[in-house]
Formats: sequence, C-alpha cells, structure tokens
Amino acid sequence: MAEFTYQPSLHVPFRDVEVLDRVRKIKREDICTHPNPDYKITVMKGSEVWFMFLMDMFYRIKKASDEGERLVMLLPQPIQEYAQLAYLINKFEVDCRNLYTFNLDEYADENGNIAPESWPYGFTHCLKKQFFSKIDQKLRPPESQMIGLTNENINDYGSMMADMGGADIAYTGPGWTGHLAFIEPDAPEFDFPLEQWRTLGPRIVTLSPFTLAQNSLHGSFGMSGDLARVPPKAATIGPAQVIGSKFRIQIHCLTIHGTETTWQRLITRLVLHGPVTPRVPESLHQELRTDAWVSESIAQDIVTDWDKGY
Repeated sequence: MAEFTYQPSLHVPFRDVEVLDRVRKIKREDICTHPNPDYKITVMKGSEVWFMFLMDMFYRIKKASDEGERLVMLLPQPIQEYAQLAYLINKFEVDCRNLYTFNLDEYADENGNIAPESWPYGFTHCLKKQFFSKIDQKLRPPESQMIGLTNENINDYGSMMADMGGADIAYTGPGWTGHLAFIEPDAPEFDFPLEQWRTLGPRIVTLSPFTLAQNSLHGSFGMSGDLARVPPKAATIGPAQVIGSKFRIQIHCLTIHGTETTWQRLITRLVLHGPVTPRVPESLHQELRTDAWVSESIAQDIVTDWDKGY
C-alpha cells in the first residue's frame, strides 16, 4: 500500500507532526501521568466534572464568607451551573459581600470596541443574568465587585487583579485552538516568544477562525454554525493573570450537545502532554499548580470509527 504523508494546513496553529502523532496515541489509562506533581490530572464522568466545578465554587465562596475573608475569582462564562450556584448561596444564606469576580474575556467588534453589558450575547451580560441576578439581594455582592472587561478598564484590568493580590482561583479550559480565555495561539496580538508571552496582560485580540466555528455551535448563537454571528475580536486576560492566580482549575469536558463528538479530545492531549508553548496557550498550566479535570469522553482513546459521520 502506498504511503500518503502530508503537513498540517498552514491554518492549524500547532503543526509539529511528531508531537501530534505522539499525543494522538495517548491512551485513556496513561492520560493522568505527568512529570509535574503539582499538575494533577483526574479523569471522571462529564457530569462529575460539572458537579465538582459547582461544588468547588460554592466551597470557596462559603469558606471565605464564614471566615470573613475576601475572595477573588477569575471566572469563565457562559456556564449553566451558575444558576445552581446561586441557588446554593441562597439556600445556605451565604453572605457574598466579600466576593469579587473578574471575567476571563468578552467579545469585541472589528474595531476593538468591547461589547457592552447590555448586549444579550455577551459574557458579562450572561454572568450577571445567570448568576448574580439570581442571588438574593441581601446576599449579593455590590455591583462594583462584579467586574467584566470594558473599553474603560481594559488597560487597568491586570493591575486591578494584581492590586488585590491576584485571583485566589482561576477556572479555565481549552478551546479548539488550545486557547486560554481568548488568548489565541495564532493572534498577532500574542505573537511573542515564550518568556515574554508569559508576562503579557489583557488586550484586544483577533479571534481564530477555529474559535468562530467553535462558538457558532453554542446555543447563544443558535447552534447553527453561523460564523457571521460570532464577533471577530475579543478582550481577554493575558497569561500573566493566570500565572498570578494563587490556584487554578482546568476543565476538559466539552462535547457537542451531549454526544461523544468533541473537538477537545486531541487538543486536551496536546494541552496536557505537549510542549509548553504560546502555540497551545492552555499548555501553560503544565508549569503551574493546577488541577486538570478531564471527562471520560475526552479521555477516551482516539480511534477511527467509519460507522459515524458528523
């Protein structure tokens, strides 16, 4: 049989064929092994990942409330579990006056104007609608402590966190490109050598076409593959805000509408076991103290299945 070999498309951000071949072959039973003892990889059912995410957030908020300590959280969005978190806060009457939240990212237009909080598809709008608005008013933190990226604060967003000692906890997870928040591997705004890249803070970034495709499948944009509905740019934190966090949890459990089809199975392996590189931004966690929670669906072996189409 004639051999057919080829290089990945130039559109693909990470194109090291040897590394890609190696990580594709990582088996479910080997995925948790990592040389950094502080990078703790755990595989669990997908429902357990989201349960753990919910419980971790609630534990940290309640513990801070009980001890009268300030809690600074760096949060992703949109996540359906926020409504459940609000329910637990109300049920146990957890006072959130010392809770401060920063969003990981927010959409922006072609000129770099950040979407306002009133835009119904925006992340700040979503977080306040799904989470903060559902917390009883007597328990809810002040509006000024629910902090999203805006045109007015983007230049100070990193220092705002740093002045508070950095986030106590940062929750992230890889996109199709391996992006962290909207830190894209192929964006010119983050095109720096690794050592300098680690120091970069918040900025406006050009979204990858792969991210447009990924997000066009989200319910907020109709789950229809409508690439034109997803804004072309975004505001995002930088690697420095993740490094500056006291602890990190990385979540790998996204599938397409509850099926076994997922764009995360390969990128998760690259994030967990490939090189630490700006070409795979979430790989940064390999050098840090991070809990990586991986669903069984994402961890399963990558095998050909001709009985399945799209």
